[in-house]
Amino acid sequence: MAKWVYLFKEGNADMRNLLGGKGANLAEMTNLGLPIPQGFTVTTEACTDYYNSGKVITDEIQGQIFEALKWLEQENGRTFGDTENPLLVSVRSGARASMPGMMDTILNLGLNDVSVEGFAKKTGNPRFAYDSYRRFIQMFSDVVMEVPKSFFEKIIDEVKEAKGVKYDTELTAEDLKELIKRFKEVYKNAMNGEEFPQDPKVQLMEAVKAVFRSWDNPRAIVYRRMNDIPGDWGTAVNVQTMVFGNMGDTSGTGVAFTRNPSTGAKGIYGEYLINAQGEDVVAGVRTPQPITKLAEDLPECYKEFMAIANKLEDHYRDMQDMEFTIQEGKLYFLQTRNGKRTAPAAIQIACDLVDEGKITPEEAICRIEAKSLDQLLHPTFDAAALKAGKVIGSALPASPGAAAGKVYFTAEEAKAAHEKGERVILVRLETSPEDIEGMHASQGILTVRGGMTSHAAVVARGMGTACVSGCGDIKIDEEAKKFELGGETIVEGDYISLDGSTGKIYLGDIKTVEASVSGNFGRIMAWADQFRKLQVRTNADTPADAANAVKLGAEGIGLCRTEHMFFDAERIPKIRKMILSKTVEAREEALNELIPFQKGDFKALYETLEGKPVTIRFLDPPLHEFVPTDIEDIKALAADMNLTVEEVKATCDSLHEFNPMMGHRGCRLAVTYPEIAKMQTRAVMEAAIEVKEEKGYDIVPEIMIPLVGEKKELKFVKDVVVETAEQVKKEKNSDIQYHIGTMIEIPRAALLADEIAEEAEFFSFGTNDLTQMTFGFSRDDAGKFLDAYYKAKIYESDPFARLDQNGVGKLVKMAAENGRKTRPNIKLGICGEHGGDPSTVEFCHKVGLTYVSCSPFRVPIARLAAAQAALNNK
Repeated sequence: MAKWVYLFKEGNADMRNLLGGKGANLAEMTNLGLPIPQGFTVTTEACTDYYNSGKVITDEIQGQIFEALKWLEQENGRTFGDTENPLLVSVRSGARASMPGMMDTILNLGLNDVSVEGFAKKTGNPRFAYDSYRRFIQMFSDVVMEVPKSFFEKIIDEVKEAKGVKYDTELTAEDLKELIKRFKEVYKNAMNGEEFPQDPKVQLMEAVKAVFRSWDNPRAIVYRRMNDIPGDWGTAVNVQTMVFGNMGDTSGTGVAFTRNPSTGAKGIYGEYLINAQGEDVVAGVRTPQPITKLAEDLPECYKEFMAIANKLEDHYRDMQDMEFTIQEGKLYFLQTRNGKRTAPAAIQIACDLVDEGKITPEEAICRIEAKSLDQLLHPTFDAAALKAGKVIGSALPASPGAAAGKVYFTAEEAKAAHEKGERVILVRLETSPEDIEGMHASQGILTVRGGMTSHAAVVARGMGTACVSGCGDIKIDEEAKKFELGGETIVEGDYISLDGSTGKIYLGDIKTVEASVSGNFGRIMAWADQFRKLQVRTNADTPADAANAVKLGAEGIGLCRTEHMFFDAERIPKIRKMILSKTVEAREEALNELIPFQKGDFKALYETLEGKPVTIRFLDPPLHEFVPTDIEDIKALAADMNLTVEEVKATCDSLHEFNPMMGHRGCRLAVTYPEIAKMQTRAVMEAAIEVKEEKGYDIVPEIMIPLVGEKKELKFVKDVVVETAEQVKKEKNSDIQYHIGTMIEIPRAALLADEIAEEAEFFSFGTNDLTQMTFGFSRDDAGKFLDAYYKAKIYESDPFARLDQNGVGKLVKMAAENGRKTRPNIKLGICGEHGGDPSTVEFCHKVGLTYVSCSPFRVPIARLAAAQAALNNK
C-alpha cells in the first residue's frame, strides 16, 4: 500500500518534494528537538492522486489521515470531536516551492456547538473558547466554502459599535456567542440552507480538499506561470495540533526573520501581538509590536525564541522566516522557511553568509534568484506612495521598472513633451519602428496590442524602459487623445503610472525610487563569471545601449538589428528612395547615400566594444515597414523622386502583404535585391578596417544572414557578401578576417542544420521567430487566446517569455548537434528575448551553446543564471 501520510517525526528536510516545504521543515525541526506542536503531512502525491481521481480523496488516503489523527490524539491525550476536552488542529497548505496566493490557514478546526462548551469549561476561559469558535467559523466559511470574509467583518464591526468598543479583544464571551450565532446564519444563507458542519471529521476532510483545490485557483496558476513552477507538483497539507496565542496576556503570536528581508541587515526583524491568533498579525486590525519588545513583555520566552532563531539560521545556513505562538508563557514554533527577500537583501545576505563562513561562494550564487536582479537595475515605486495608488488595469509585464508621467498618444508629441522637461508615458494601440524616438523620450510605454516579444516589449527592454503591453481592456481614441480603463477616462496630459515588473497600471503620479547597485553586486557578478561556462552577449543597436551592456558585463553583441538605424529623419527618405527605385542602378545610387550613415553606426559600435565580437544582422523586416503613410511624407517623397503622388501610393500599396512576418523579408530581400547586402557588407567591412587601423582593436566582423531556410539560399547571399568583402579588403589593402553565419529561426533550417552548416560559420537561434513559426501563431496576437490555454492547462507558460523546451527546444538541440557534426568548431548562440530568461539560459547550457544574447539590462540576470546552470548541472 502506498504511503500518503507522514507524521512529522517520520520526515526530514530532504523530503521536500513529497512533504512540501512546510512539511519538510516541520519534520526537520521535530528532529532537532524544537518545541513544535505535533502533527502530520498529507503528501503532494496525494494531491496529484486527488486530481487524477476526479477531485476525490480516495478511501485509502482518507483512512491514513484518520490513522494519523488517532496517533495525534494519543500524543496529546485528547480526542478529536470530544465534548469535554477536544483536540483542535490547524490545516495549512505547503507546496515544495513557497507559493503566496494558495490556500490560507484554517485554525481551531474541530470545534462545534457542543465541544465549544466543554472547551470553555476545560480551559476555565469561556471568552477564549468562544473567540476560537467564531474565528474557526469565519475561516472555514471563507477559505473552504468561499463565503466572502467581508460578510463576517461587517458583523464584527456592527457588534463592536453596538457595544461601544474598539478592539475584538474587548468583546465579552456573551458578545462572541452573539457573533457565532450571526456567523452561522451567514454561512447557512450562503450555502443555500445548509447548516455549518458539526462533525469534526467532515470539517477536516473538507479543509484538506480545499487545500488541494487551492493548488489550481487562478492566483496560484498565475504565480506558477510567473515563477516557472510546474503544475504537476501538487501541494501537501499539514495538519498540526493547535496552540493558542489568544488565551490572555501571557499568550501571543508573531512572525519574525533572522535578518531584515528588505535590506539584508543582520539582526532579528519581526513583530508580534499579545493575546492574538496568527491572522491578527497580518490583518492590521491591531498594531503589532516590534519583536524586540517581547524582551520586556515575556523575557524568558524572548530568550528562548532568540536561541531557537539563531539555531535555525545556523542549521539551514540561510535567513529564516519563522512563525511562532506563545501559549500561557510556553513558546511554540509553527514553521520556518528560507525567507523571501528583495534583490538587495539577497545579495547582502549571500555575501554576509560567505564572510561568516556559513556558505561557499558557489552556494551564495545559487541563493539569489536570477530574475530578481531586475529590481536592482530599474526604478521602483516608493512603497508608501504605492499604497495610496489606485490600480485601474493590468496587462503583460513586458519590460521591468516603474514609471510615472503624462500621457501622450504619438511619438512626436512624446518627444516634444520630453524636450520641454516633462516626464512622459507613451500610450499607443501598438508601436512600430517609426515610434523609436518617442519611445526613447518616454519614461514608460503602454500598448493596447502586442505580447511579451512585440516591438514595444523588445525595444523597451533594450532601452531599460518600463513597458506594459497588450492591455486589451483599454478603449483608445487616438484622434480625441484619450482612453478609458477601469472606469476612468484619461486624456492627453493626465498622469498615469506603470509597473513594468507586475503589469499594473495606476491612476496618477506615483513617486519612483531610482535603482542603486551596491559593492556586493560586483562581488556576486565576479563569482558568477568565475563559475559560468556560457558567454553572455547583448542585443544592441546603438553605442549607448552597447556601452550600458558592456558596463553590465556583456562580452560582445550577439544581435545588432540594422533596420533600427534607418528610421532616423535624415536616413528614412534615402531607404524610401531605394524602395521606390525601378532599376538596379537607381537602387544602388540611393543605397550608396546610406553607406556613410551605416558605416558611421558600425564604427561607433566597434569603438564602444573595443575588439569584443559584434554580430551584425542584415536587413530583416519587410519593406512596407519603411514606406510613408502620412500624406505629407508621401508628397515630399514624390517631389524628391520626380513622381506623382499616385505613383508613390501605388508602389506603397503594392508592398502590402497578407502575412508580412512570413513574407518578403530577411534573406529574401537580399535574394531579390542583392544590392542591399552589398551596401551593408561594404559598410561593415570599411567600418571594421578603419577602426582596427585607427584604434588598434582586433576586430573580426560577424555578418549574420537572417531567415534562412535552405543552404542554396544562404550560399546565394553569402557569395554576394564574400565578393563585396574581398573587394573592400583589396581596396583597403587589409587582411582582416570575417565570419558569415545565419539565424536559425525557421523550423526547416533547424531540420537541415547539417547542410546549412556547410556554408554557415556560426548559428544564432532567433527564438522569437522560431517559436512563432513552430507554434504557428503570431507573437503579437497570441495574448488574445493564451489565457484560455493557461486556464485549460494546455500551456503552463508564455512560450515567448520562456522557451518551450519540448518543441522549440528539441529543434534547437537537433540543430546544435547536427551543425556540430558538419562543422565541429561552429559557434552557437541564442539571440531571441529568451536569452535573458533563467530557465532558457539553463537549457542553453545543457545543450552546449557558446553564448546567450539578451537586452542590456538582462545581462546580469543571464550571467548569474549561466553560473547557476553550470553549478546545478555538474
